[in-house]
Amino acid sequence: MSHTAHIRSHRKPRRSASTIAMRAGVAGGVLSTLAVAGASGSANAAEPVTQTLELPTLTADLAAQVAHSADVTQQAAASYQLQAERDAAAAKAAKEAKADLAEAKKKAEEAKKKAEDAARKEAAERASRTAERATLSASADTGSSTGTGSSTSTSTATGSAAAVVSFVQAQVGKAYVSGATGPSAYDCSGLVQAAFKQVGISLPRVSQAQSTAGTQVGLDNLQPGDILYWGGAGSAYHVGVYVGGGMFVGAQNSSTGVVEKPLSYDPPSGAVRVL
Repeated sequence: MSHTAHIRSHRKPRRSASTIAMRAGVAGGVLSTLAVAGASGSANAAEPVTQTLELPTLTADLAAQVAHSADVTQQAAASYQLQAERDAAAAKAAKEAKADLAEAKKKAEEAKKKAEDAARKEAAERASRTAERATLSASADTGSSTGTGSSTSTSTATGSAAAVVSFVQAQVGKAYVSGATGPSAYDCSGLVQAAFKQVGISLPRVSQAQSTAGTQVGLDNLQPGDILYWGGAGSAYHVGVYVGGGMFVGAQNSSTGVVEKPLSYDPPSGAVRVL
């Protein structure tokens, strides 16, 4: 017996054909399974591609909604701001209107007070003038019972006043002509100017200026030769000369001419003394 007869061979035993075929089938099955799984995996992997394609559309819609919401919010904020500005402007206008109304009321009250004061003052002056005229009328009635177109009073004037009185009484009966300064006709201020010219006194030409040419005197303190005026001092519309005894001489109008009349015939507003 060989010395190797009991040593086991290291060579692998040959596989049978059936074993090889079975293993080939298993391998094929595994490969088929892997192929199916791979196909399935590929199919499953393709689905996210479709979902990924839909995401931009969803994102664009959401962005549009957000933008629209932002626009609406901005418009609402602008509207609120505009309304707030209008409310503030209205409040300011109301405040200014209230202040203007208060100022207007204050001025109206002041104007009313001034008007009332002026009315009271005018009434007092009117009452004073009425009293003075009543006194002069009583004096005129005492000194002369009639008023004719000729000189009937007896003047107590002396000096320059006597010369003025004598001159104007000498003109009684002459015509009244607007703008005339004598010697055949006069208007009211022309007669007065001519009378005082006789004693070297130069008077203004018109009655307005003559009514402020001298010192203002009260109608209850008249002296022969005083200039009488009708209307306001500085705005007189007629003048004459007081000759004493409650009488005056003046170029009245075109109907009467130069006349001598009692003060009650046409009560003057005031008088000035030049002499």
